[in-house]
Amino acid sequence: MTIALFPGRFDPVTNGHRDIARRAARLFERVIVAPVDLRQNYLFSTDERVALFREAVADTPHIEVRPYSGLTVDFAKQVGATVVVRSMRAVTDFEAEFDMALMNKKMAPEIESIYLMASLEHLFISGTRIREVSALGYDVSDLVPPHVWTALKAKYAERDRSG
Repeated sequence: MTIALFPGRFDPVTNGHRDIARRAARLFERVIVAPVDLRQNYLFSTDERVALFREAVADTPHIEVRPYSGLTVDFAKQVGATVVVRSMRAVTDFEAEFDMALMNKKMAPEIESIYLMASLEHLFISGTRIREVSALGYDVSDLVPPHVWTALKAKYAERDRSG
């Protein structure tokens, strides 16, 4: 059985992330979506990001969502993954992804990096842009799963009340 790891920040999970996870699930027997916990300033906590992604792929068999910290290749080894799935939206992603793939190959030559191109309708979607425009009140409901849109509105309402 081939286990694939799909790591990322997923802050928040977008329709593009969900699309990549579902497409990976058609290619591999088991996909582990792995929100990374880098102890950085995320909009959503690690537990929230895990819960949001779990709900986003609840209808897709053999996708598991598990958080991790540390090196991606170490987590891949821990869960028995032999493939790391990454996505690319444009040529601008290539340089960073290429560099990361080379370092991962150096650290864990037995793990392959596989890249799925973003679907056309998701090419411009990024978690960073979603956070930026939704914080300013733009309706991103067509760019994220419905429950994520609800969570974004609640998160910004909470910030407005406390800030």
